[in-house]
Amino acid sequence: MELKCIRFFRQSNRHIGDQAGFSFIELMVVVIILGILAGAIVPRYMDKADKAKAVKAQVDIAAIETSLKMYKLDNGFYPTTEQGLLALIEKPTTDPVPRSWNENGYFEKQRLPKDPWGNEYIYLCPGVHGTFDLMSYGADSESGGEGINADITNWEEKE
Repeated sequence: MELKCIRFFRQSNRHIGDQAGFSFIELMVVVIILGILAGAIVPRYMDKADKAKAVKAQVDIAAIETSLKMYKLDNGFYPTTEQGLLALIEKPTTDPVPRSWNENGYFEKQRLPKDPWGNEYIYLCPGVHGTFDLMSYGADSESGGEGINADITNWEEKE
């Protein structure tokens, strides 16, 4: 009985060794299936990354708003457009010069965040839409746009 099993395994190993591997058609079928799966799955995840950047910009804008409000509580006014957001980390020397500026600044890390696309946030005071306007122009760095190119602002709620 043992001899028959050994002969069977030796013979079946010869047949396996005789095969060269997958045929070209089998490989092409696998490549096509992987391509279809990638085409269906990758765009979903790419969209998530774009949405995450938009959410990060909204969070940054909210943090900058909080810092601006702390600045106003200390000094009685917001920095001007000319002083810009830099007034949150360096004491302005142009009018109106703040009298009670916090010596530690208004950002914990003493640097202003950039938007997720590497651009400076835009600050206007007085603003067109409110006391002050904060915005990022989105992925295209231009005013307007839709989708990932849409402007992210402190006066419009995003979904």
